Amino acid sequence: MRNVKKTIIRTGLETLYFTGLHHLMRPFIGGVGVILTLHHVRPARADAFQPNRLLEITPVFFEGLLRRLKRMRVDVISLDEMHRRLIAEDFKRRFVCITFDDGYKDLMEYAYPLLKKYDLPFALYIATSFPDRLGELWWAALEAVVAQNSRIGLMIDGEQKFFECGTVAQKRELYDALYGWLRSMKTEDEVRKTVRDLCATYRVDIPSFCRDLCMGWDEIVRLAADPLCTIGAHTVNHPMLKKLSNEAAARSEMEMSRSVLQAALGKRPDHLAYPVGDPTSAGPREFRLARELGFKTAVTTRPGVLFKAHRAHLTALPRISVNGEFQQQRYMKVLISGAGTALWNGFRQVNAA
Repeated sequence: MRNVKKTIIRTGLETLYFTGLHHLMRPFIGGVGVILTLHHVRPARADAFQPNRLLEITPVFFEGLLRRLKRMRVDVISLDEMHRRLIAEDFKRRFVCITFDDGYKDLMEYAYPLLKKYDLPFALYIATSFPDRLGELWWAALEAVVAQNSRIGLMIDGEQKFFECGTVAQKRELYDALYGWLRSMKTEDEVRKTVRDLCATYRVDIPSFCRDLCMGWDEIVRLAADPLCTIGAHTVNHPMLKKLSNEAAARSEMEMSRSVLQAALGKRPDHLAYPVGDPTSAGPREFRLARELGFKTAVTTRPGVLFKAHRAHLTALPRISVNGEFQQQRYMKVLISGAGTALWNGFRQVNAA
């Protein structure tokens, strides 16, 4: 199913590009600007089993994207400037914001030098438990469990079940099934407990992923000192907020993240990104909480470009994912034009439900 979905998306992007439809459609569906979502920027890995490859792009592709943005008739701007333009209805030129989620070490090593080279502003959303080395990158831990074993057993609906995963194809199928099952769970606690139990059984050290992959506070402080960088909040523990049944807990995740960042960096973050950020992870309750807490903007991962109407929905902003499965500059041209996501959204401009 993963391959079928990728083929359908790739075919759609190719069709829009080579027919020139993205050019023809842009005046009608291009909106006023785009927020890009990135995670990892690092050299390609040789591993055949990489279920989270969609979260990483290569430095070569990233530099090509930055060069394209410099050539395009768009302004690459900060989140504060984006907020100003939306509030002031200053839409003389389309704009692009570059944002990174989580705060991975490879940003400092590979992405940051390129952003400096092209003098482009960017934002970094930090889940504060990651630099504190207390966070759980459970999706990476799940990948390690499947990668390191040829047979896995776990309790499902009170019954012990076993799954063969000796081949790459079996590993891909099992990871997708387990990830989908975890995401379908009703509460964040269920997700975390299940992954912790798997990791304990198969000797995968969950804290090691924070230590190995995420920046520490020293690196974040260095980035925050650069005027090109805006630091935003991303909660404390990176939970799917909608799966927290207690509204006070969801509010605390947002508020405490901002307080920790303010204490560490000396500046109160005005912008927020919802962890995971799709409709199963953030919805009207979370949009309201972010607004009540005084965040200027809050971003989802719902696909889409920004329209004038988003002025009334500043805590439910869509983004365009820079997806590691689709590392072609022509695909980015289609996505930034708004054509790809317009079809995905049924030509609806705002989705804040």
